[in-house]
Amino acid sequence: MRSVRVYIDRLRGKTVALAGGLLLGLLLSAPTQAEPQASMPDSSRLWHALVAEAKTLNLPIHFLEQVPSHFVTFEFEDLHAFAAEYHPADHRMVLDRSLSLNAAGRTLRPLGRLTHKELETLYHELFHAYMDFLEQESAPSSAHASLRAFAREQQRCRYQQVLITPVLQKRGLKEERFLSETESWEALNETWAVFIGWAVWTQLEVDKRPRRDSRGSGTTSAWMARLDQAEQDAALSGYYEPEDPSEKRMARKRFLAPEFRLSPQEIVRLMKDVLGSPADVIRQATQVLQRPRPIPSTRGACTASSEP
Repeated sequence: MRSVRVYIDRLRGKTVALAGGLLLGLLLSAPTQAEPQASMPDSSRLWHALVAEAKTLNLPIHFLEQVPSHFVTFEFEDLHAFAAEYHPADHRMVLDRSLSLNAAGRTLRPLGRLTHKELETLYHELFHAYMDFLEQESAPSSAHASLRAFAREQQRCRYQQVLITPVLQKRGLKEERFLSETESWEALNETWAVFIGWAVWTQLEVDKRPRRDSRGSGTTSAWMARLDQAEQDAALSGYYEPEDPSEKRMARKRFLAPEFRLSPQEIVRLMKDVLGSPADVIRQATQVLQRPRPIPSTRGACTASSEP
């Protein structure tokens, strides 16, 4: 009987030692497992802070406020080709570590400390997140459904049969392309995002100049002058990534020809529904866009009634 009791005591001792060892192992491994979590940004909090600071800086927030704070996941990496990338498959925004506070990769630098070009890039990618959100909505509002339908219509009539400039330095050299569903949707999204980034960059550039009066009419006039120049230069053109592997080896991006730049109708729609521009500003832009251009913006297969 004594031998049985000794055996039980030994067994208990081994059990206690084993449990203690497991507990110690868990305690030792806990910091290692928690470390990656600590380095990940709090995406919802980052989104709220971004919108709040953009509002303080008088940057466009109309479309940002429509995206739920939990929709986009932010990450920071050492990017090489671009300062930011958006991945719609998993609603992931990847930003270069240089855009993070102290380059630590934990949260975004204050917007007021980003350069105008960095803010242009950021807004370009934020617009991609917005379009991704519109596509994912199961019960969109009438405004969202209308913009989504407009985008699909423009994809069909303006971005499926296009001209491209195979050599950027030779804009007069053009080739015809029939784009796939994926390519044409990307071409539309990139063209629209180019305008959103350009609009923000332009606002920042004209805002840093002294205003002529307290109402800021000089700033609006300067913005319109730059829009007029962009139209004269046919500068607001997008691009797409070719699906054909052989073509992709030659060029990672294909840029649309000047005729297939953003149309006046698209600009007005983006100013109204995405940027939330005031009615008077949209009216002035419409007048600017109606002026004759050296290279007219083609309607593609769109009907004449769809133009402003």
